[in-house]
Amino acid sequence: MKKPVLGITMGDAAGVGPEIIAKALADPQIYEVARPVIFGDKKIMERAVQITGQALKCCSVAEPSAGGLSFGTIDIVDLDNLPADLPFAQLDARAGKAAYEYIAAAVACAMRQEIHAIVTAPLNKEALHMGGCPYPGHTEILGALTNTKDYSMMLVSGPLKVIHVTTHVSMREACDLVKKERVGTVIRLADETLKLMGIEKPRIAVAGLNAHCGEHGLFGTEDDQEIAPAVKAAQALGIQAEGPIPPDSVFHRAANKKEFDIVVCMYHDQGHIPIKVLGFETGVNVTVGLPCIRTSVDHGTAFPVAGTGRADSRSMTESLMLGAQMARSKFAKQLS
Repeated sequence: MKKPVLGITMGDAAGVGPEIIAKALADPQIYEVARPVIFGDKKIMERAVQITGQALKCCSVAEPSAGGLSFGTIDIVDLDNLPADLPFAQLDARAGKAAYEYIAAAVACAMRQEIHAIVTAPLNKEALHMGGCPYPGHTEILGALTNTKDYSMMLVSGPLKVIHVTTHVSMREACDLVKKERVGTVIRLADETLKLMGIEKPRIAVAGLNAHCGEHGLFGTEDDQEIAPAVKAAQALGIQAEGPIPPDSVFHRAANKKEFDIVVCMYHDQGHIPIKVLGFETGVNVTVGLPCIRTSVDHGTAFPVAGTGRADSRSMTESLMLGAQMARSKFAKQLS
């Protein structure tokens, strides 16, 4: 089987993105399962290689199909859009603008199937806005660039997977957005994505929104009126879903008792907190529902350690490995 081409976006260059990429690509196992190609800036990657002390060579390639062939060489689609002396750990409009441009270039290649998956290094939302990008983060940028309306954020870490009904909105707004149609869409996305990950019959837990799932309306009506009907509709489609399940027990049942393969969460922190408690350093973020595969590290730009070479690259390694796995499944015929 041919190896899938992974397009790695460099992220905000004032943060740890280039360093964790350099560290991850110093692992020969990545090249055994995939062909990694960076969308970024060659001189910034050369600086990261030097900082992290890796015995790697950086080369420019005109297109992704020419890269990722040999361990020891980092191939880069060089957008050449940053100065070599860009300061570390500082909000910089140039870095925010460049980070968006890396994503846009990778998405264009993915839509033409010139790469089989996108793997992203972290953005800084404030720098992104300073650089003229109005979106709150990767998920919304990817949705806009691919003209996708029904998408969601999935997090994977060790024994637990979660997927979100709402993400970057206020708690007040999140409650208003928990509707039958949206919950049903996210359940279906979870089912489709887990099958892409190799789980033949996904077992999906759907968390409640309110304490004790509302106690039949005593603490809120969303669980009975919006979540429960969405679960029943999914079951009618043959999806193995259960819920709503009280949020204070569902993660234990999924991660510890292994009763479920994933938990559908109603809001950002309901899913993020258990994932980061169980495996902060190895979490992977997956945007589901897009026409292209996207995995990412589940952490930010980590300004306090940027430029020191101390950034932990395990989440990037896991993101690359999961991206390769999903690409092999989705493009099995093309890669055979």
